[in-house]
Amino acid sequence: MPEIRITPEIAIDERELEESFVLASGPGGQNVNKVSSAVQLRFNVALSLSLPEPVRFRLMSTLKSRLTKDGALVLVGRKFRDQNRNREDVRARLVELILAATVEPKKRYKTKPSRGAKEERLQHKKKHSDLKRNRGRVRDE
Repeated sequence: MPEIRITPEIAIDERELEESFVLASGPGGQNVNKVSSAVQLRFNVALSLSLPEPVRFRLMSTLKSRLTKDGALVLVGRKFRDQNRNREDVRARLVELILAATVEPKKRYKTKPSRGAKEERLQHKKKHSDLKRNRGRVRDE
């Protein structure tokens, strides 16, 4: 069973990836019109059995704007002129995205502002209030 190793614990089964090859735009001369060198990789994050639940959840939340309605991530590679390099590039980008999702965010601990910070804020408010209070029309007497 061929697989793409992400971490020692996580590997994606290649059967979960759908690759299609399309004509690429850009440089390449006549080759662009004849050879399908661009790669479109489709990976259904929502239905993937290879990803642990927390990683899948983080991946779906961080990439929600890039996912299709059915939860599939579509990556297109057309950086290079040949199909194999584009294929490797797209797979490497997929691995990077999944690796980024494996990092668990640090838990945030609530902290209270220090007494000095509170006093500084109140001083700034008082100064600003005085400045605004002293604005106004100049009276001629």
